[in-house]
Amino acid sequence: MRVALISFHTSPLATLGGKDTGGMNVFVREIARELGRRGIAADVFTRSQSAQSLRIDPRLGPNVRVVNVPAGPEAPLPKNDLHRFIPDFTEWICRFVSRPTDADAASARDAALAPRYYDVIHAHYWLSGLAAEALRARWGVKFVMTFHTLAELKNQIAQREQERESELRLRSECHLCSVADRITANTSVEKQQLVRFYGAGSSRIRIVPPGVDLSRFHPIEQSYAKSVIGIPTEHRMILFAGRIERLKGIDTLFRAMALLKAKRADWAWDRLCVAIIGGDPSEAGQRENEEMARLHELRDELGLADLVAFLGARDQDVLQFYYAAAEVLVMPSHYESFGMVALEAMACGTPVIASDVGGLSVLVQHNKTGLRVKVNDPAELARAIEKLLDDDARRRRMGHAAACYAEDYAWQRVVDKLLGVYGELVG
Repeated sequence: MRVALISFHTSPLATLGGKDTGGMNVFVREIARELGRRGIAADVFTRSQSAQSLRIDPRLGPNVRVVNVPAGPEAPLPKNDLHRFIPDFTEWICRFVSRPTDADAASARDAALAPRYYDVIHAHYWLSGLAAEALRARWGVKFVMTFHTLAELKNQIAQREQERESELRLRSECHLCSVADRITANTSVEKQQLVRFYGAGSSRIRIVPPGVDLSRFHPIEQSYAKSVIGIPTEHRMILFAGRIERLKGIDTLFRAMALLKAKRADWAWDRLCVAIIGGDPSEAGQRENEEMARLHELRDELGLADLVAFLGARDQDVLQFYYAAAEVLVMPSHYESFGMVALEAMACGTPVIASDVGGLSVLVQHNKTGLRVKVNDPAELARAIEKLLDDDARRRRMGHAAACYAEDYAWQRVVDKLLGVYGELVG
């Protein structure tokens, strides 16, 4: 089998924690690697964001190529500007597949660089879906659609007009639900949302959750993890990891900590920190990301400057040590289609406190692997944090249960399910 993975707006090789990088990047990267390990040829097509990028990048491993497609300026662009480059993107891919470029011809001796045809197309995010639809028309190859997030759900929790997704995206997602050969949903909750809000046919939807790399994310002795990231053994850390944007609800976490600071004078506050992983906390980063700047101001306004540390983006090679060092991971999101960060933390044996929304409602088992709380409720979140920080035995029990539960989400099992979906279209 040969698979074309379309990740139009973001590369699986991109550094995580940026404005448009997160769980989807991990999903595409890991399924491509697992397909390659099974001897299945997988090409990931993504829009080139730098003229310095290799046109064909083999770093994901055997049988896998990331193909950086020149479509529009080879530079980072806002997602709202990208739709107009989809025709150029699909046209270049068709030329790439039908005949090698001069550069490829020079490397034709290497079979790994020979252009391929595909048995199935798998599109990630709505922009990629539109590209996949065009490629299906050219190649006669069926495509699978994975949205990762849904505009309708994001608009329901948008607090300001500029946070709303475009009508173009809404129309496109609705259209793709009617034309995709198969749709994968992260959870049964997302399947219901696709049917309810977009009129998707339930018979074409398959549930394929994201996974976790258990060779990387697994329980690590907490004191060792702390030593790796430079935290004194006696210090305690509350962790958030993810993109820095309003729907992640980081301000709810700050307000919860302010409530606790006023209430719990008995806590050793000089040995407690709230670590925020994601984004760029520098002055330049704050100018580029309005939410990052707003959170800095809120931290100071609430008197949390000595408590909250903005750590910026962290490579996946060290994330497991932050998860393992933390007392708890907090995900106070207003919306999550799944919550891959929560799954990674759970795999490391760290309990999760999460908003009772979307995929988190399924992933986090209340009072077993963590606690679920009402969205945008600082008081309830504060009570949940207090409950776990005050009860070491309970926290350890939840962490153990979380690690056991995460084993069901190994990428190998995820790709087994995905190959079943592909098989429906290829057979």
